[in-house]
Amino acid sequence: MTDGGTRPGPWTRAGRRLRDPKVLLGFGVTAIAVWFAVRGLDFRKLGEILAGTDLPILLGLSIPAQLLMLWSRALRWGHLTRGLTDVTQGTMFRGTAVGFMANNLFPLRMGEFVRAWFVAREVGASRAAIFGTVIVERIVDAAIVGGMAAALVGLGGAAAAGLDGRAVLIPLLALALVPLAGVVALRAAPERGIDLVTRATGRLLPARWSTQLRSVFENLVEGLRGLRGANSFAWVVFHSLFIWVVISPVPVLAALWALEIDLGPPERTVAAVYALLVWVGVAVAIPSAPGFFGSYHAACWVALAPFGVPKEEAIALGTVAHGVFWLTTTGVGLVVLRSRHISPREIDEVV
Repeated sequence: MTDGGTRPGPWTRAGRRLRDPKVLLGFGVTAIAVWFAVRGLDFRKLGEILAGTDLPILLGLSIPAQLLMLWSRALRWGHLTRGLTDVTQGTMFRGTAVGFMANNLFPLRMGEFVRAWFVAREVGASRAAIFGTVIVERIVDAAIVGGMAAALVGLGGAAAAGLDGRAVLIPLLALALVPLAGVVALRAAPERGIDLVTRATGRLLPARWSTQLRSVFENLVEGLRGLRGANSFAWVVFHSLFIWVVISPVPVLAALWALEIDLGPPERTVAAVYALLVWVGVAVAIPSAPGFFGSYHAACWVALAPFGVPKEEAIALGTVAHGVFWLTTTGVGLVVLRSRHISPREIDEVV
C-alpha cells in the first residue's frame, strides 16, 4: 500500500520489480546469453536462412504440438492436484496456459506462481497447496531432463560432443534420481523431512534464507498430499515422458525440416534433437528475462555445434522454434484471460 492508501500503480510495481536483485540477475544472465548467441554471427546469412523458412511445415507441425503439450501438462498437473481439490481438466488447461503466458511476459518464471494463483482462484483452494504441486512438477521435469542427458551420454552423445562420458554420467544420473528419491522420502515422512531441512539450513544459511527455504518445503509437502499412492505417481511419470520424449521433439524436427537443416542419418538427427531439448531444458530453468529470449537461442547453438551445424543455422532454428512457442503459448494464455474476464493488471499484481 502507498501512503495514500491506494495500491501501487503498474509503473511503481515495475520499478520495484526491476530493482529486485533476482530480477537484475535474470536480465544479466539474458544479456550474457544474447552476447554468446550473436557473437561472430553473420546476420546477413541468418536473414537469408530465415527468409527461406517453409512456414506451412513449421506452423502445421509446431502449433498442434504446442497445444498438445499444454493439454498434456494440464493432464499431468491434474493427477498432482486430484487429492487436494475437485478441479476439472478445463481448469487445469486454462491455468497451464496462463502460467506459460506469464512466463513469457514476466521474469524469473513468475508464471509458476501465476498458474497456482489462477487455479486456486478458480476452485477456491489453498494457493500454497497448489503451488506445492507446481514444485513437484519442476522436480519431475528436472529428473526427466537429467535422465535424457544420461541416456545421451550412455549412447555416445558425450563422445560426439568431445566429452569424457564417465566424468559426466554419474552427475547426470544423480540429477535424474536424487530429486525423485527426495520427493518419495518427503512424501513418506513429511514432518521429519522438514525438520531435517530446517536444521541443516539453519546452520548453513542466514535466518531469512532458511525461513524461505522451509516455506518452499512446506509448500512441497502440501503439493505431495495430492499424490494418492503409486498409481498417481505412475501417471505423473507417464505424462512427463510423453511430454519430453514424444511431444517436445516435434517442434524441433519441424524447425529442422522447415529450414532444410540436414543432420545426416536418422539416429544422428534423433541424438541432436534430444541434445537440444536437454540444453534448452537447462537454459530455461536458469533465472532470465521474460520469455527465455537469448538463453533459448544460446542453448540451441551449444547443442547443435557438436553436430556440425553452422552457428547461423542453429540460431535460425532457435529463432523459429522459440518464436512459434512464444506466440502460441502467449496467445492461448491471453485468450484464457479474456474468456475468464481477468485483466492483465490482475496478473501484474500477482507477480
